[in-house]
Amino acid sequence: MHEVLHPKGWKPAVGYSNGMAAKGRMVFTGGMVGWTGDCVFETDDFVGQVRQALENIVAVLAEAGARPEHIVRLTWYVTNKAEYLANLKPLGAAYKATIGRHYPAMALVQVVALVEDRAKVEIEATAVIPEEVA
Repeated sequence: MHEVLHPKGWKPAVGYSNGMAAKGRMVFTGGMVGWTGDCVFETDDFVGQVRQALENIVAVLAEAGARPEHIVRLTWYVTNKAEYLANLKPLGAAYKATIGRHYPAMALVQVVALVEDRAKVEIEATAVIPEEVA
């Protein structure tokens, strides 16, 4: 079982959790970019790349028997913070379509560049499969 950690008196976190506690089998992904399993970028659109990166995370987690609701942490690396902020509504829609209404602890960092030149985002995930599921 996962527990959302939210200190008493803090404003609600919107679109993420301040912290998560979990017990079970841990699963870690590498940084997923917005290309297909064949390492092909089908779009240079920021939201499209985020959707593909999240789909890639879900696919890797499934290999371990994990589901999106088992994610306890996401770390996002973006090459353009302004592009991220300008697309919050469509990003939220892409996130919900792929991950659902599950909001783990998240961090977002703007970086100068990613290893893949066409990549606009790279996302790492940590999931914990509860002991009763694992």
